[in-house]
Order: sequence, then structure tokens, then C-alpha cells
Amino acid sequence: MTIGFLGAGSVAQALGAGFLARGHAVRLSSRTPHRDDLQAWASAQNGDAAVVSFREAAEAGEILVLATAWEGTENAIHLAGAEHLTGKPVLDATNPLDFSDGTPRLAVSEPSGEIVQRWMPGARVVKVFNTVGAGLMVDPTLPGGPPTMFVAGDDTEAVAAAEGIARDMGWEPLMIGGLDRSGHLDHFAVVWILNAMRHGRSHAFKMLSGSS
Repeated sequence: MTIGFLGAGSVAQALGAGFLARGHAVRLSSRTPHRDDLQAWASAQNGDAAVVSFREAAEAGEILVLATAWEGTENAIHLAGAEHLTGKPVLDATNPLDFSDGTPRLAVSEPSGEIVQRWMPGARVVKVFNTVGAGLMVDPTLPGGPPTMFVAGDDTEAVAAAEGIARDMGWEPLMIGGLDRSGHLDHFAVVWILNAMRHGRSHAFKMLSGSS
């Protein structure tokens, strides 16, 4: 399967390497795909990896991952072309953050997953992989067993695909509701970052259950 990424930063590279290790083809994308550092990343991978334009990644991807900085997200979607996103599951790993005062705050007043869904109305958006740093997104090894990956989405099949990917990447997926609940995951991201600023980045959320 070909996984297309809108974005080519640390999140895209971490998840991209995870997909490559599991036998998938990966297409990262950027406004400047021919940059030396991006092409060096692609050349260093074992597997079918390339960095291309947003449109090319959207066209090629059977599943897409949205991994842009929030301020560039709407433009990246525009450059990808809505017609290339229609009907495809899109894993939204973005976070709408404002660091203008030196600490993370949300830059939006509504759930970011709903905003993204409006920007790509034909896609099947699922909020996932936004509540942990890039360094732990694939095969996290932390005491206490697999951490929890929270998932929010409206499309049943797309949610199931996202849950399967999260599980394959070493997580225990937990569906919390539709995209109207994705704002809770935005807040979780802020909590994760605040803790990272104090104690480093080796942590993740874990939902503990007392039920049998």
C-alpha cells in the first residue's frame, strides 16, 4: 500500500519510517521537495520512499497522513487538491498550537478535526497520532506496556483503519467519539507538550482499566 503524507517534517519522517518498516511505500511531500535534506532522508530509507509535491503525494496515497505545522495545513490541502483526497482515509496528526507567549496554547476555539474536515470535505478524516511526540510514534517502549493512542472520527471504516495502524505501530487504540470530540485530543497534546518542556519527551498517555 502507498501512504501519502502532506508534510515532510519530524512527524512525517517518523511515521513514514514506521510504514516503510512494515512494507508500505511512502510519499512525503513539501513545497520544496527537492531540498537536499529531504532527498537525503528518502535515500537513506530501506524501501520505496520519496519526497514529492503535495499533489503527487495526495494522488499516490491510498491512505493519507496530514503531518503539517498548523499554520501551513490549509495551504497544503489546497496544493494537494481536494479531488485527490475524496474518499480516502486521512489520519490527521496536526495540532493547532500557538507558542507566541512561549508556552503552548490552542490557536482555535473549535475541534481541529472538524476544521480539517471542512478543508477537505470529501475525505474521511480521523484525528490520531497527535498526542505524543514524533520520537515515540512508532514502536514506543515505555514501562507499563503499550501506551494508549486516542482516536476520533466520524467514518467507521476510516476509524477502523486508523485503529489498525495505531495497533501495528505498537499502540493500544482507544476511540473516544466523532470529530466533534477531536478538540479533547488537541488539549491532550498541550498537556503532553507542557510535560515535555519540564521533564523531557519520553512519556505517553495510558488509559488504565479495572474491568476484566
